[in-house]
Amino acid sequence: MIHHLDIAVTDLARSEVFYTLALEPLGMTLVARNEANSQGGTTIGFGPASSDPLFWIRSDPPPSGRVHVAFAAASPAAVCAFHANALSAGGSDNGSPGFRHRYGDGYYAAFVLDPDGHNIEAVYREPGQVRAVAWPFKR
Repeated sequence: MIHHLDIAVTDLARSEVFYTLALEPLGMTLVARNEANSQGGTTIGFGPASSDPLFWIRSDPPPSGRVHVAFAAASPAAVCAFHANALSAGGSDNGSPGFRHRYGDGYYAAFVLDPDGHNIEAVYREPGQVRAVAWPFKR
């Protein structure tokens, strides 16, 4: 089980606004700020209000290539709200909300590119649906 994940962003203030708005419909808020991390910079952590941060952003040159992070959503409405909020916060559409049957039955998701081009997804799985997916992934 993953405890947390962090990604590098080029403009921490811009990404803080983006992720604060985009993750709110998924029940995640800014829960931690570390002004002096081990590399001497700032990291910002998001998660449920009363938990450790699950997702961190830090100011650093991003890795070559993009990162893909998928967040669980409680409902299709939360997926739609994530997508709308992310677009209003400066993200780019990378897949409107809808079913992605090629990922498995009941897989409802939306994709956005964050300000650094990372592919950020919100996904809702209908209860009781098969989790198997065809390989390789194709969106």
